[in-house]
Amino acid sequence: MNAGDVKKRLLGLQEIIPPEQILWDEPMRNHTSFRIGGPADALLMPRDPEELARVIRYCREFAVPYYVIGQGTNLLVRDGGVRGAVIKLASPLDNITFQGMRAEAGAGATLRELCRQAMERGLSGLEFACGIPGSVGGAVCMNAGAYDGEMKDVVVSARVLDENGSIEVWDAERLGFGYRSSALQGRQAVILSAAFLLKPDNPEAIRERMEDYDRRRRARQPLDLPSAGSVFRRPPGRFVGPMIEELGLKGYRVNDAQVSEMHAGFIVNRGQARAADVLRLVEIIREKVMEKFQVWLELEIKVIGEE
Repeated sequence: MNAGDVKKRLLGLQEIIPPEQILWDEPMRNHTSFRIGGPADALLMPRDPEELARVIRYCREFAVPYYVIGQGTNLLVRDGGVRGAVIKLASPLDNITFQGMRAEAGAGATLRELCRQAMERGLSGLEFACGIPGSVGGAVCMNAGAYDGEMKDVVVSARVLDENGSIEVWDAERLGFGYRSSALQGRQAVILSAAFLLKPDNPEAIRERMEDYDRRRRARQPLDLPSAGSVFRRPPGRFVGPMIEELGLKGYRVNDAQVSEMHAGFIVNRGQARAADVLRLVEIIREKVMEKFQVWLELEIKVIGEE
């Protein structure tokens, strides 16, 4: 299907989602923490799970390519943009509710807001996630983690829109959590919400742990410049940052894409970086790490779109 046919089929979405919830030819740099990315043919913002389900069923029925994103914090969009639909999970798909020690959060809820509300209720277990940028849906899908904690430690189930357009509840075993992975990756299935089992603790003690993690993160990570977090997965028995630093690549630049001077595992946007600059920098790092350490670095960030 050519680009013109895709755009014609996208117009049909106006019959199932209000026009004000569709942004045409929307620059993806406005929707990623990297502040990089060409235009999406259409950016859709469903209001509830049922509307989301209708949009995805339409895309599947009419063979319209689609991508589901949250806060865009682990995402690099190529400079040519995205053909088809980008479906953004945000408000009001960000509701958070509590019942006893159980929390349920919509896929579009931010981890920081979920952690804050849990702290206020004296519920512990999510402190490790308080500084992880991004949404609940993305965090569960990739089993996000930090400071010896991971989503798999607290997630008990997720409501999932499967490949057939049915909404199912997947328990933790079916979610198949692994290191920065889950059974949802590589599938046309979408998380609608996730349920977490927490434990009681003193709210002030929870706050102190969260503030400690925040201090440590600010001291080590380049939070003052746009980035997509850690670029590479940690290989067995190695740490990515020290390997890159040993190669003398800390601060190395390809135009405005730069290996962070604070943490070599991050690539930052100095202002006008393009996706091509980031990907060229990734290629240089991979080649040099392979040459010296015989380690091939796998990407942790997701790359979508066209050159």
